[in-house]
Amino acid sequence: MTILDKIVEQKKTEVEAGKARFSYTFLEESEYFTRQPHSLKEFLLNPERTGIIAEFKRKSPSKGIINDQVSVEEVTKAYNASGASAISVLTDRNFFMGRKLDLTRARNANTDVPLLRKDFIIDEYQIIEAKAVGADIILLIAAILTPEQIKAFSALAKSIGLSVLLEVHNLEELQRSMDPNVEVIGVNNRNLADFTVSVETSFALAEHIPSDFLKISESAISNTNVIKKLRSAGFNGFLIGENFMRQEDPGKAMAEFVAELRGN
Repeated sequence: MTILDKIVEQKKTEVEAGKARFSYTFLEESEYFTRQPHSLKEFLLNPERTGIIAEFKRKSPSKGIINDQVSVEEVTKAYNASGASAISVLTDRNFFMGRKLDLTRARNANTDVPLLRKDFIIDEYQIIEAKAVGADIILLIAAILTPEQIKAFSALAKSIGLSVLLEVHNLEELQRSMDPNVEVIGVNNRNLADFTVSVETSFALAEHIPSDFLKISESAISNTNVIKKLRSAGFNGFLIGENFMRQEDPGKAMAEFVAELRGN
């Protein structure tokens, strides 16, 4: 059983526990459920932003503890101030040491930037839950979903105003997963079976992603030259997590990275 298989099995248990604890009606009555979410597409195309989706992540299954000494409010505010086009917040507890409260705290600290709920969505309940805790964007991972699920989940997300980031790892996943309710496709350079990384995955898939979709490259991005090459290949956004989070001050790390990217 791969790490991904283990995560999905655990997620099934979590979702059932969540449904037993909080009803759909309870979630839909939350203060955030009625807010109008920010558009990921708009922020990615905004020239005043950087295209970077900066991630708050304490731990990963492959690396262990990355940084558990910083607050989600301080880090996400600093990411926003440095021009993040969106902020990704891990909400998986068992494997990434995240929590849904992290996303709500990031929302309270940042009203003017899209927030991505970074988790392993396998049920419509999690989509309703995402909006209830303050998310603007959900992640759909093609490797763990059928085309029918992607179609249903992306339609539901769109109906409640959420943007969808569809994540693929190879050409087969891309070709079977594209859906008109999805505006943004992310290429994950990390192999979710063994968690190895290679940015070449993005370059290999770039030409196969139709122009109808914005393109994001995820993982294995640690220097500004890589971003410049990815932009030349047609990528609009870049999800960066560990490169910032493994520093003592992730917000400062992003600010320095952006300064170099902009040539300051």
